[in-house]
Parts: sequence; C-alpha cells; structure tokens
Amino acid sequence: MRFLTWLVTTAVSLATAAWLIEGISFTGATSGRAEIEDKILPLLLVSLILGVVTSLVKPILTLLSFPLIIVTLGLFLVVINAAMLKLTAVLADAVDLGFRVEGFWSAVFGAVIITVVTYLVDGLIGEDRR
Repeated sequence: MRFLTWLVTTAVSLATAAWLIEGISFTGATSGRAEIEDKILPLLLVSLILGVVTSLVKPILTLLSFPLIIVTLGLFLVVINAAMLKLTAVLADAVDLGFRVEGFWSAVFGAVIITVVTYLVDGLIGEDRR
C-alpha cells in the first residue's frame, strides 16, 4: 500500500509540474478524456523512473557534492533535484514515454514544484508511517 501511495503522490506532483511549467510536458492528446487515457500510463512509469533515479543516483551525487551543499547552505540540493528530473526525462525519452524537460530553469522550477506538491499531497493523504 505504501508503494502505491508513493507512486500516485509522485504522479500527481509530476502532472502538476507538467501543467504549471511550460518546459515540462508529456506528448499525446491535449484535452478531455483522451488526454487522461494517453498520459496516465506514461505518467505512472515516469514516476517510477524518477523514484529509481532518486533512490540510486541522488545519494551518490549528494555525497560527492557535499562541500557545495555546505557552502550554499543547502541550495545546491535544488540543483541536484533538477538534475534528477532531467535525468528522468532522458531515461523516459530512451524508452519513448514522451516525457520532456527542456532547459535548466524548467528542471529547477519543476523540481521545486514536485517537492512542494509531494509534501502537500503526503500531508493530505496522511498515511500512517508506523
């Protein structure tokens, strides 16, 4: 159940970022029921890719950039999160999921939105973490 909650939460945050940021998008229909049908499976798969990338690559990158994180008082973590989002887009493009992140600033703002929305949705769901 926890995995499913995490997957849906990440999918909601990715969908929000794609909706709010012009440089983040999913290919497919652009309105109505066809949009939902075209994008729901790619959205869930991209959420899964983002989770794997965040679990495997981010800790290594965070450890290697620890001095920069200290010097920037933690702000470099936003750049690392943006890099994880961009890497997710590259991997999703490699398997033809139709997820695009164009440009550094789109990745940065997308990472911030994903972080905030994930926090808010987790708070709304209120899953018991025991």
